[in-house]
Amino acid sequence: MDRMNFLSFLLLCLTSVANGNKANKHKPWIETEYQGIVMENDNTVLLNPPLFALDKDAPLHYAGEICGFKIHNGPSGSGSAQFEAVVLDRSTGEGLVRSKEPLDCESQREHSFTIQAYDCGEGPDGANTKKSHKATVHVRVNDVNEFSPVFVERHYEASVPEGRLFDRIVKVEALDADCSPQYSQICFYEIATRDVPFAIDNDGNIKNTEPLDSKRQRVHTFWVTAYDCGKRRTQADAQVTVTVKPSCKPGWIGWTKRVEYTPGSGSIPLFPILHLETCEETVWNIQATVELQTGHIGKGCDRDSYSDRSVRRLCGAVRGEVDLLPPPSPAANWTAALPTLPSSDSSLVFSFNGSSHIAMVPDSVVSGVSGNHFTLQLWMRRGGANTQPPTSQAKNFRKEEETIICSTVKNDDSYSHYSLSVHGCRLSLLYWADVSADRPVKFLWKLEQVCDSEWHHLSLSVQFPSVTLYVDGVTFDPARIHDNGAIPNPVPHQRMVIGASWEPEDKQKEILNNTIPEGRDTVKYVGGYRGLLSGVTVRPGSVEPHSVVECLYACREGLDFGDLETLGSGMKVHVNPSQSVLVLEGDDIESFNRAVQQVTYRNSLRFATPGVRPLKLTTSLRCFNEESCLTLRPLEGYLVVLQPDAPQISLSGVGPHLARPAPEFEGPRGVPLFPELRIVCSLSHAVNTAAQGMEGGALMSDAVAHTLDGCEVQPLGEELSPEKEELLVDMEAIKERGLDIINTTAYIAITGAESISVYEDVLRSIHYRLAKGSARFERRFRLSCSEMNGRYTSNELTLEVNFLHSLDSLYHPSHLLASQQQFLHPSHHTGELSGHTLPNPHRNSVVPGAATVIIMVCVGFLVVMVILGVFRIRSIHRRGEGVGGGDKEGSSQWDDSALTIIVNPMESYESQMGISADTEGEGEEDEEVADSPDDGSDDQRIIIKKDGRDATRRY
Repeated sequence: MDRMNFLSFLLLCLTSVANGNKANKHKPWIETEYQGIVMENDNTVLLNPPLFALDKDAPLHYAGEICGFKIHNGPSGSGSAQFEAVVLDRSTGEGLVRSKEPLDCESQREHSFTIQAYDCGEGPDGANTKKSHKATVHVRVNDVNEFSPVFVERHYEASVPEGRLFDRIVKVEALDADCSPQYSQICFYEIATRDVPFAIDNDGNIKNTEPLDSKRQRVHTFWVTAYDCGKRRTQADAQVTVTVKPSCKPGWIGWTKRVEYTPGSGSIPLFPILHLETCEETVWNIQATVELQTGHIGKGCDRDSYSDRSVRRLCGAVRGEVDLLPPPSPAANWTAALPTLPSSDSSLVFSFNGSSHIAMVPDSVVSGVSGNHFTLQLWMRRGGANTQPPTSQAKNFRKEEETIICSTVKNDDSYSHYSLSVHGCRLSLLYWADVSADRPVKFLWKLEQVCDSEWHHLSLSVQFPSVTLYVDGVTFDPARIHDNGAIPNPVPHQRMVIGASWEPEDKQKEILNNTIPEGRDTVKYVGGYRGLLSGVTVRPGSVEPHSVVECLYACREGLDFGDLETLGSGMKVHVNPSQSVLVLEGDDIESFNRAVQQVTYRNSLRFATPGVRPLKLTTSLRCFNEESCLTLRPLEGYLVVLQPDAPQISLSGVGPHLARPAPEFEGPRGVPLFPELRIVCSLSHAVNTAAQGMEGGALMSDAVAHTLDGCEVQPLGEELSPEKEELLVDMEAIKERGLDIINTTAYIAITGAESISVYEDVLRSIHYRLAKGSARFERRFRLSCSEMNGRYTSNELTLEVNFLHSLDSLYHPSHLLASQQQFLHPSHHTGELSGHTLPNPHRNSVVPGAATVIIMVCVGFLVVMVILGVFRIRSIHRRGEGVGGGDKEGSSQWDDSALTIIVNPMESYESQMGISADTEGEGEEDEEVADSPDDGSDDQRIIIKKDGRDATRRY
């Protein structure tokens, strides 16, 4: 019975399980809307949110599982046929939507359809399957940049008049077949043909970048290309043809406002493509004036950047001139109170205000140029630094006379007087050959240069009764010579004033027997000069040749004409002396255009003054019909002189050590300091090495011919002691070469413009000599050179002179204490002993670097040896005093039987040198020297053995 009940219960449980497994109570659930993305030419759709179907019957088998998805048509009635959905995991309900074939964005960019999820029903047969609600799926096809832009037209044409700039000449257009804005839009256009005067913007508008000239090029043909925003370029470019229609407008064509000049380029054409267009107007005379404004550069233009004295030497002027306005110095203090102005040509410019700015030249200077035959030269700029424009200067200059220089000089037995003055636009020279007998003569010149407020060079030679005047290298004859008897006699007293003339107070009362009483020379200055002066010199004798005067004045820059042989018939060219104005005149248009293109700018200075030079071109036309003749406005531009390459002045072949035996320095000629000096000047500049087959650029250096203007030798540390040492210079050689020298205990300065070879010879001849017994351990000198009045300087060459002393004299007892003092002061012996070669005192060469190490080791041993010697002397002396007379035992020697001094490592060295100690009256006894114990320290130990005990002292 029990068995039957158990079987019934088991059957009931199996039936309940079977009935529960077939139950499918819930529908699957999915989202209501999905957004999908699929790449063009791909089939996998990425959904947001991901496709998952959920069923509350889970985890029942079949009923809680998802068996499939079904796609239906969307609102538009299409789309379901192109997509399918598959189940990836039945238990989780994950699904995937994909297209049945790759999609094309250009055909259809967006697709919409609905989707449903189905569970697996109640069993394997899928009975009682339930489905979810329908969810909407939107799929967007992402574009791929597969199409290139294509121009709407393959050829574009346009016509424009010449001589104008247009914002748009023609517009090109390209399209792209891609579906997305990124790949279907044209991002930018580009002109594929290089070096055309056109530009194109991102919208395809083409414009010209410069006025077009039909005579130069009538038709311009070029190609353009386009890029979409995916940077895909058109496969076929479009051709653009622009025809330039001639439009005549009279004037200059090809004018370039800015012209650049690189120093050292020689001559360059200013207007290489400039030509005149007259629009077929009949012109019978053309005149063009080119003006180069250089008044702001130095003394009116770019001249030699050396001092006036150096320029005179370079031009070959006669020597013997006296500088009346020298740079202020202790020896020339009469110009110290005058204000100076900066000058780009390195000269000293003095300013005079017409009242308080006066220079009184000392009598000692005036007496050197006395006589009635002299040459006066000066640079003058009337009116000062800040003046009104030259057009109104003549009306504003003071009418009273302004004296530039007034001088009374003593001849052998008489006095002569002269004064150079300006008033208005006139220059006058009053000359009085003998103030006590003759009457004065005034030479007068009417010159525009006197009142144009520009720099001018005056050279006046007086050889009475003849007077020669050069202004800017051009000679001028006196306009009038007359006797002015109303001028009172000057006081017969030697005096020279620059910037004014003098009028002694109560001169008639003070004159007694043609002399001025001592201390009663009260002077009142009148007729003060207002302007700038520079380079005022006077020299006995006649004026230099005309070529020398032109060289002194000559501008190193200016306007020039390229080739006079290319001038056509009827053409004329005129250039003013300063080469700042060039005038062309002709009657043929073609010849005139060729001539204008031959106008050049030249600058012979290798280191030209950088800056801007304004340019101006003024044109005047004359026609047969004067009423309808063309009028052209002036053209203005500027020339830019670029910064020149700085030269590198290299001094080499010397030092850094010069070691010689001390006796050689004590000889009559001493020792030459720079016997193998070499001076090299080079320029470092960038060159285009790519054109020479090399990659990139490089910095090249070219050796060029230079002219130095100064070198200086200076002792470092303390100055030279005149009693013990001196620097000897060949004064005759310096005088022959026209150089100047300042030789003091602090430095030697050699100045004057000369070639490098001359300076090498002069510097190599400098000797250093010592007095007997004045040898030191070292002396250091520094050499440097410069050019362009210090504008460019060399490296500083330092030379250390070492005096080699013989060992016998170095270790003589009388020198022991002196040696001790030398070595007890590290600040002196460190530098003074470097460079000595003691084992070979007669070595006659500069100590090389390798030998210096050996020398330093030897010097180290020498230091220890000298200290030990001094210590031994003092120890012996103290021992002698402590022992007393009882220890002598009838002998003058010291008994050191109980004392042993062990010195290491000096035994072998001391035995070679044969050095012994002097005990100053005490007896000497041989010392026993033994090897010391091994010790890595550099300190020396002296071990004193006494009474069986060792005492060690370290030094």
